[in-house]
Amino acid sequence: MTEPSKVIHVRNVGHEISENDLLQLFQPFGVITKLVMLRAKNQALLQMQDIPSAVNALQFYGNIQPSIRGRNVYVQFSSHQELTTMDQNQGRGDEPNRILLVTIHHMLYPMTVDVLHQVFSPHGFVEKIVTFQKSAGFQALIQYQSRQSALIARSTLQGRNIYDGCCQLDIQFSNLDELQVNYNNERSRDFTNPNLPTEQKGRPSQPNYGDAGVGFPQLANAAAIAAAFGGGLPPGITGTNDKCTVLVSNLNPDRIDEDKLFNLFSIYGNIVRIKLLRNKPDHALIQMGDGFQAELAVHFLKGAMLFGKRLEVNFSKHPNITQGPDTHEYVNSNLNRFNRNAAKNYRYCCSPTRMIHLSTLPQDVSEEEIVSLLEEHGTIVNSKVFEMNGKKQALVQFENEEQATEALVCKHATSLSGSIIRISFSQLQTI
Repeated sequence: MTEPSKVIHVRNVGHEISENDLLQLFQPFGVITKLVMLRAKNQALLQMQDIPSAVNALQFYGNIQPSIRGRNVYVQFSSHQELTTMDQNQGRGDEPNRILLVTIHHMLYPMTVDVLHQVFSPHGFVEKIVTFQKSAGFQALIQYQSRQSALIARSTLQGRNIYDGCCQLDIQFSNLDELQVNYNNERSRDFTNPNLPTEQKGRPSQPNYGDAGVGFPQLANAAAIAAAFGGGLPPGITGTNDKCTVLVSNLNPDRIDEDKLFNLFSIYGNIVRIKLLRNKPDHALIQMGDGFQAELAVHFLKGAMLFGKRLEVNFSKHPNITQGPDTHEYVNSNLNRFNRNAAKNYRYCCSPTRMIHLSTLPQDVSEEEIVSLLEEHGTIVNSKVFEMNGKKQALVQFENEEQATEALVCKHATSLSGSIIRISFSQLQTI
């Protein structure tokens, strides 16, 4: 085996595969500093910011076969430890270029194309901006009209914060020649072509820059999975399932409804729609965002206790649920957890535990209020309210997993003093 290097060698790169496709494959694992397409050989060389990023990428794609536009590509460490100017064939990377690759650290406020345009346009005419919300953080590609403008912007803004104390800019030169922008919206913009469509509502952004919307393809999702599990997968998870719909049976029909099922299953992925079966009132179909999320739900919820019943959770033979009068739609619900911080949400996936974690609480919440909100669901053994990054959170430990599951199912996404609270299982053993 070649010793690890931050340079990755990619083979079987067909002529239909663009630089942006390769960026999408590796961006999740860290900043890509250089990219060289060896078109004559159907190969590419790609340099990550450091060796651990490259190791994570290759470990991850050791478990899941990477493919771009239906073509399998093969990845390995390059024998080069560093791409030199000669390897790059006047490639750039660290050399000035009119396109900047910007990574934003400590992002406490949402970042849009408009905010970035405000920050970067004082230094020259910005032609195009494309943003990626990736597990490695938020990144953007910013194309100036001239290389000189990009040079000034980088030297002026590198290391600066957009807002006081947060949203720090980490700026490198990209070695792309031209950004491709298909839509003008809050994620991408071509300032030279105001007539581009804003994109169809509810559709993921252009495929070149994969966006983690509901129903996102396994690959865009691969990013967050890799970051969450450090390149591997949790024991018992194959990562190869492509069935998105789950059949749950042995439910308690007197106490269950679609929103309660949503609260439980949305811990493992985005929910598209849910259908309770009229002819079998203890059965329900749940369509998840993709096969990996469905596999997590089946794996972690099989045999879980809820409302006095042991749940049976299996893959359904139906590839999806047809929308109808008896289906509940969640595809555009802002309660879907995996549209933001997907990697963090994957990392917290586990079977139900006795301990639940509450966040997005009112700032003045007391332990007594939390206990009185939850005690109808079981015996609370211990509880604690604490502050994290200036926000109030709580841990509540029940006597058993079933009580904790009931509390989560009934109280997640409910309102407490005007705040919509969020509840997850905690893997902590004690408070």
